[in-house]
Amino acid sequence: MPIQQSLSIIKPDATKRNLTGKINAKIEDAGLRIVAQKRVKWKQAEARKFYAVHKDRPFYKDLVKFMTSGPIVMQVLEGNNAVSKYRKIMGATNPKEADKGTIRADFAQDIERNSVHGSDSAENAAKEIKLCFKKAEIVG
Repeated sequence: MPIQQSLSIIKPDATKRNLTGKINAKIEDAGLRIVAQKRVKWKQAEARKFYAVHKDRPFYKDLVKFMTSGPIVMQVLEGNNAVSKYRKIMGATNPKEADKGTIRADFAQDIERNSVHGSDSAENAAKEIKLCFKKAEIVG
């Protein structure tokens, strides 16, 4: 099993409800390490750049507006198969379809306010991490 890194973002709906610690407990209990973490409030330009892959999708403007509506917690997770492991811990995008005990089943409010973002591939994880963190900010 390869050691990988994945990006995690705890979204504004979860930070507003003080769920950062509960979400991080699930991450750590699953065997992933948080090797970088920062709480920020994105500007429109930062959110647009991060979600540029979705710019032609109908939900893009609402996503950018939501992701700039409050603080987020960006994290780099590390561990064996970190990308797939975190995606399993997050649960399905639609919390109604998420397995019991996953972050989204336990904490998401709806499909748009689903509490967390996670990289969907090792390649995208590398790109997303580079967008959000300097190398010196990632410490094992």
